[in-house]
Amino acid sequence: MSAALIAISVVFVVGYLAIATEHNIKIDKTASAILTGVLCWTLYILNAETLVDVSAIPAWFTDTMAGKPQEELLLSWVGHHQLLHFLGEISSILFFLLGAMTIVELVDSYGGFSIITRHIHSQNTVKLLWLISFIAFFMSAALDNLTTTIVMISLIRKLIADASDRWFFARVVVIAANAGGAWSPIGDVTSTKLWIGVQITILYIMEAVFLPSIICLTVPLLYLSWRLKGKTINSPVSNGNDEEAGVTPLQRNVIFTVGMLGLLFVPVFKTFTHLPPFMGMLLSLSVLWIISELMHDDRDQAIDSGLHILTVLKRVDTPSVLFFLGILVAVASLEATGILGMVASGLNDNVGNINVIVFLIGLLSAVVDNVPLVAAAMGMYDLNTYPTDSTMWEYLAFAAGTGGSCLIIGSAAGVAAMGMERINFFWYVKNISGLALMGYVAGTAVYFLLV
Repeated sequence: MSAALIAISVVFVVGYLAIATEHNIKIDKTASAILTGVLCWTLYILNAETLVDVSAIPAWFTDTMAGKPQEELLLSWVGHHQLLHFLGEISSILFFLLGAMTIVELVDSYGGFSIITRHIHSQNTVKLLWLISFIAFFMSAALDNLTTTIVMISLIRKLIADASDRWFFARVVVIAANAGGAWSPIGDVTSTKLWIGVQITILYIMEAVFLPSIICLTVPLLYLSWRLKGKTINSPVSNGNDEEAGVTPLQRNVIFTVGMLGLLFVPVFKTFTHLPPFMGMLLSLSVLWIISELMHDDRDQAIDSGLHILTVLKRVDTPSVLFFLGILVAVASLEATGILGMVASGLNDNVGNINVIVFLIGLLSAVVDNVPLVAAAMGMYDLNTYPTDSTMWEYLAFAAGTGGSCLIIGSAAGVAAMGMERINFFWYVKNISGLALMGYVAGTAVYFLLV
């Protein structure tokens, strides 16, 4: 590995540690993530001459730069093509996240979640934990793990007053959402990527991975049931009913129904149009926006009461969105420079056993994003070696989808939860990582018992 690649790797590791120790160094993780992403790409473009293989640049790009010096060709390739290419993929996630968070925040401002919470009367921690977890598990399969996490954390805020209790619930929600997304072709970006690439088909992935995914969630829940036996939670103190806030039952029900149907519509829109999911999310947001506008004759009054979407947008968690941007840009630099490809190739050369390799890819996805890791695996193993619906692809969907739960920033769902609830990295490692790993190993064992 060249000195430049080592430098990029060191910057990434240091940035990762800064994110993990934000409470110790007193620097918000968002600032560390953004700085890490920018520095990694800066080191890359400054060393483009040694890091980029000119012969590997596509002919269509070199033709557009005909007559230009090689240095300009390399800088343009890295700065104008590679960076913007990855930024396009990252932006689709950020716009999706913004749309989902705005819809959820608007539903919340109208008291929409009370439609659900008023039917949940138990204050028993164990019962509520199982209920919330399985709602998240099945919701994630129909939506996706990121959207589900945003919705469920907004929901548990209405049910649980104590912040430390919410941390436990939020992290189990992430485990549940990731497990639920693994057995559905639309539940996780990696399973969707494998579905689009014809590595898996809908019925086979659901049949093969459903039970391991259930076990992946159930094992941590059984342990927590024993640990939290007899414990109760405190519900937040109500600030009044919806009518006092200027919201009628009809308005609340309409906003809740349209908002939830809008979220469910996103995977349907993607399936029929083949447009990225963020387009469906923005379509749902625009429809809900228009409906909320038509509900109020007096726009200024709606803004003053906090019900107008312009007010709602100010409450969207912007630091979480920027944290996503920083960490995804940093991971993209590892993919662009080939570092992740080297790691994947190293596993392939030194481990040999494909099942062990996939297991390690799942664990590695807890450190870096699972999408480029799955992309690297798809590049190394073709459909001739492992045909559609082979056990390798099915296990990869499970491993990449659930292995990220082992660390808080190992999945999009985890990053969202970390931002929304300000969860401490080391708290998660101490209290949840072992449970997630336990579920991951148990799910793996069940998968291989069934095949």
